[in-house]
Amino acid sequence: MSEFVIKAENLSRNFGDLKAIQNLDLEVEKGSIYGFLGPNGCGKTTAIRLLTGLLKPNGGKVEVMGLSLPKEAEKLRLHIGYMTQKFSLYDDLTVKENLQFIAKIFGLSAKQRKSRINELLSVYGLDKKQNQLAGSMSGGQRQRLSLSAAVLHKPELLFLDEPTSAVDPENRREFWEQLFDLSDQGTSILVSTHYMDEAERCHKLAILEAGIKRADGSPEDLMQQMGAHVIEVAATNLRQLKQQLLKVDGVITAAQLGARLRVLIRDSVLDPIAFLREQPGIDIGDELVKVRPSLEDVFVTCTGEGRQ
Repeated sequence: MSEFVIKAENLSRNFGDLKAIQNLDLEVEKGSIYGFLGPNGCGKTTAIRLLTGLLKPNGGKVEVMGLSLPKEAEKLRLHIGYMTQKFSLYDDLTVKENLQFIAKIFGLSAKQRKSRINELLSVYGLDKKQNQLAGSMSGGQRQRLSLSAAVLHKPELLFLDEPTSAVDPENRREFWEQLFDLSDQGTSILVSTHYMDEAERCHKLAILEAGIKRADGSPEDLMQQMGAHVIEVAATNLRQLKQQLLKVDGVITAAQLGARLRVLIRDSVLDPIAFLREQPGIDIGDELVKVRPSLEDVFVTCTGEGRQ
């Protein structure tokens, strides 16, 4: 039987007339990496703040690490780590000084501080940067410092709010390897992102739009159950073809990828390739291939116009 580190029922939060989170149900299994996927403004940060006890909900129930929030938020603090979207450490302190400050906040003894900080400086490749001011570091170095600070007290649950938004692809890949290491060691992780490739790395994820959870599950399950066929079309007149296909009833969307057009067709159409070829007045060409769905396809089908 799975053990959940986060359970939320009908969780809601409004800011005036803005419904930032609406009736969110959530279950995050212990030891897993769970993702929030969605564009800026969809409610990812608000959800994380509700789940860490930093915000009070307008409705619903939430339990994190067996503690009821926001009532027991203070008890939760020592069990979780939180890496904010914006770099939140001190620019005018060195790497080591920042970590020493955070360690004191969490009540580590002098011996524990020295041992844990030296360990983290080594694990995250910051040992040669320990005397550098945080304000002079690159985006990737700041990211590693922020992660070091978030896990310094060995939290059982780690919250990461768009942690890779300011770093290059190589640093993003390295960062995710570090997350998998933490997961293998038993740390439960909730991470928000707007990158599709990152979301595919999660064990499970929720797709958020305008504060509403549109879908959740493992990336593979979501791709298999998305309710659409994906057809790639190779042709010379892709821009014109796209505009024509978007007017066809049964076509969810079409997007150009290089020299191909990626067309999503409702799964009520039994033979999608024949369906496209039979459209009157549209020269679809001969190069049509049914391909595996991507998480981006899932996102399109369950948000915005894809739900119409």
